[in-house]
Amino acid sequence: MTVDAVDEPFRTQLTVRLREGDTLLGVPLPGPCTFTSGDGVDVLWMGPDEYLVLAEPGRQAELAASLSRESDAVVDVSAQRTVVRLTGSHAADVLAHGCSIDLEVAPPGTCVQTLLARTGIVLMVREEGFTILVRQSFSDYFKAWLADASLEYVS
Repeated sequence: MTVDAVDEPFRTQLTVRLREGDTLLGVPLPGPCTFTSGDGVDVLWMGPDEYLVLAEPGRQAELAASLSRESDAVVDVSAQRTVVRLTGSHAADVLAHGCSIDLEVAPPGTCVQTLLARTGIVLMVREEGFTILVRQSFSDYFKAWLADASLEYVS
């Protein structure tokens, strides 16, 4: 198989507003259209003073408590989006069917909000593939589209 999609349910997702500072949870803040990782969390740049913190399931309370001490506002949005990891030699080809981002020039660490098959997503480019965050209400449509777009690449 040259494309593999794995659903990662119940990921901790916290939206953080921060006007001053250069780290969150000890992780350097990312610049525009990037993300940084460390200590079991990813910090995604979502806007000039807005970040999304991703972590494994069940860390909402722990991370929210830490973040509330170092940020202006913290909101648990864990139920808002589902997380899908897309890997394999044709993962970028599958995404190219419905995404206008040129993934061939997007280095690992890139993080963008874009449309994929008319669905708003957050797309993270990683060394080993892609992480896609899609609103829960669109997840069934997204997964059906992904399965259809992957058909020609599955052996």
